[in-house]
Amino acid sequence: MHSLAQEIQGFSKNRLKKQCTHVTTVTGRKLLERRSNGGEVEQVEELEEGSGCGFVEDKSLDLQIASQDAVHDIDTLQRYKVSHVLNVAYGVINLFPDQLVYKTLQILDLPETDITSYLGECSTFIDQAREQNGVVLVHCNAGVSRSSSIVIGYLMMREGLSFDEAYSQVKLARPSMHPNPGFYQQLQSYKPWITEQNYGAQAQGPKISRDP
Repeated sequence: MHSLAQEIQGFSKNRLKKQCTHVTTVTGRKLLERRSNGGEVEQVEELEEGSGCGFVEDKSLDLQIASQDAVHDIDTLQRYKVSHVLNVAYGVINLFPDQLVYKTLQILDLPETDITSYLGECSTFIDQAREQNGVVLVHCNAGVSRSSSIVIGYLMMREGLSFDEAYSQVKLARPSMHPNPGFYQQLQSYKPWITEQNYGAQAQGPKISRDP
């Protein structure tokens, strides 16, 4: 039986099958995206007329969580006044580098991934955006595990919240969020003050997007 490390070492994207992604835009349009072997969008097909439900909009936010769907719709990003995008997905390309500031960390959504090891770098990016009065969108693939874990960790590290407080705040903003069991346990045990003793004065707390 192969170990996880052996499986990863033997991985080749050429062995992957092409996938389609169903996307719902902020206006309720339903699209089907097909991607090339390199991960780039090569075809977009509209499935239905815009009769579905879109996203609830709140323009007063400076920290938001979403799936990869939202970051491929420039209208959505502009409506939410997003200026910075923290991409912690795997294999999701940043489509608007001329219009937005991106940071990409390809994090695997596996219980054994050390999510806390990424929090310092992610928090620095969010801090820099907020110092510029920017709006930060944190996204992974589904907007469920990785992005929510990063925001929970950020609130613990920068705002001094306990795990339960940070978890509740993110859950209120995005009810569909659900860190995988490994991330959940790591964040429960996370002691940000051990590594952040020298972080200076705290900025005003961020307001987190309710599920867009």
